[in-house]
Amino acid sequence: MVARTVDLRSDTVTKPTAAMRAAMANAEVADDVLDYDPTALRLETEMARVTGKEAALFVPSGTMGNLISVLVHCNIRGSEVILGSNSHIHIYENGGISTIGGVHPRTVKNNDDGTMDVDLIEAAIRDPRGEIVYPTTRLICLENTQANCGGRCLSAEYTDKVGELAKKHGLKLHIDGARIFNASIALGVPVHRLLKAADSASVCLSKGLGAPVGSVIVGSKSFIARARILRKTLGGGMRQVGILCAAALVALRENVPKLEDDHKKAKMLAEGLNQIKGLRLNAAAVETNIVSNLVSKVLECVFHSSSIHLDCKMLSQVSVACFVEYFSVDSTKFMREHENIHLLYISISA
Repeated sequence: MVARTVDLRSDTVTKPTAAMRAAMANAEVADDVLDYDPTALRLETEMARVTGKEAALFVPSGTMGNLISVLVHCNIRGSEVILGSNSHIHIYENGGISTIGGVHPRTVKNNDDGTMDVDLIEAAIRDPRGEIVYPTTRLICLENTQANCGGRCLSAEYTDKVGELAKKHGLKLHIDGARIFNASIALGVPVHRLLKAADSASVCLSKGLGAPVGSVIVGSKSFIARARILRKTLGGGMRQVGILCAAALVALRENVPKLEDDHKKAKMLAEGLNQIKGLRLNAAAVETNIVSNLVSKVLECVFHSSSIHLDCKMLSQVSVACFVEYFSVDSTKFMREHENIHLLYISISA
C-alpha cells in the first residue's frame, strides 16, 4: 500500500526551500515601480546574462510574460502571430493576445517532437499584398520545451532555421521558454545558445526551478523598456518585489543542476509504469520532466484490469501530463518503497 501521496500533477506544486525562505526574509528591497528594487535588478541582470540578451524584466507569471512579449512585437491591432496548434499561448492563456491585444493567432500543427514544419510556417505568413483582407503577420512563437508534446526539446539548429525564416520576412521570433532550463540540461546546450535566434523569450521561475512565483522576459533594451510600460498597464508592476526575486536567485543558484535528476526520475517513472500489465507509455519520448498522457493510459488500463484501483478526484480532462520534480520525489526511496506495488493511486485536482 502507498504510504504517502506523491503529487505529480505539475512541476508548479513545489514549496519554497528553507534557503529560499531565508533569502526572502532578508531580501534588500525598494519600490520597483517608482525606481528599481535592488534584488529584482540582480535577478534581471543575471537572467539577461544567462540568456544572452541585453535586458530582462521580472513579471508575476509566464502568461503575463508571453502576453507582454506578443503585445510589444505586435503593437498594431489586427497583427497576426504564427504559433503551434498545441502551444501554451494558444491553448492555456485565456486567449489574452486576442481579447486584450487584438492580435490574431494563426496556428501551425505541432509535430510529435514539438516542432512545426518550417515550410508550413512559411506558408502561413500572410502575403503583404493581401493586407486589404488579411491580418499582417508580425511574429512567430515557439515553445521550448513543448509541454503538450511531452516536454520535448527544440534544438538550437531548429530554432536557428525558424529565426532565419523570421528575418527573411521581416518578422520577430518569441520563444515561450517556460522550461528552457530543462531543454538546456537535456540537450547539453547553454540557454543563451538555445535563445540566440530569438528576439525575446519568457522564462518561468516557478516550474522546474522551484521558485514560488514569477517569470522573467528577456530581449533588447528597447524591447524591455516597452515591456516595462505594458507590465504596469496590465497590473504587473509590484513594489517591494525583491522578496519574490530573492527566492528566484536561490533557485537559479541551487536548482538548475538538479534538473538532470528530474529527467531521470521521469524516465524511471515511465519505464516503471510500463512494467504494469496492460499499461504502455512511450518512455522513449520522455526527454525532460514530463510523462505525457499518463492519466489516459492508466484509465485505459483500468478498464481492462482488475488489479489496479484508480482514485481520480475532480478529473477535468483525460489527457493530463505528469510532471516529476525533485522536491516531491526522492528517486531511490521512491523505487525502494514502490518496487512491489500492484495498486496505483492517482489523485487529480481540477
